[in-house]
Amino acid sequence: RDVYADKGYLNGKREARLTGEGWRMHIQRKGSKEKPLSEAQERRNRRIAKPRARVEHVFAGLAQLGGKMLRSIGLARATLHLNWKVAAYNLRRLSYLKQANVEAF
Repeated sequence: RDVYADKGYLNGKREARLTGEGWRMHIQRKGSKEKPLSEAQERRNRRIAKPRARVEHVFAGLAQLGGKMLRSIGLARATLHLNWKVAAYNLRRLSYLKQANVEAF
């Protein structure tokens, strides 16, 4: 029950509501020109950014394939179209992992 977010999601009301519902907030800190981040805050931001980057890179890869832009009519065709994009992404990722000689765990 963790929430990982970047600096743009900092909101006191949202944090209070989610904390009241039992969520743990992991929101990156902002620095400013007058008050830069301390070393500890930079380490905290890096620790928060690592799991987020794993997810964001997948969405960036799908965006390179055209994102969620579809030119079809009907839910069934749209679902099929998105499934093809995900399959193409997975094949591209698999070919990269094989070429990089990454062993399966």
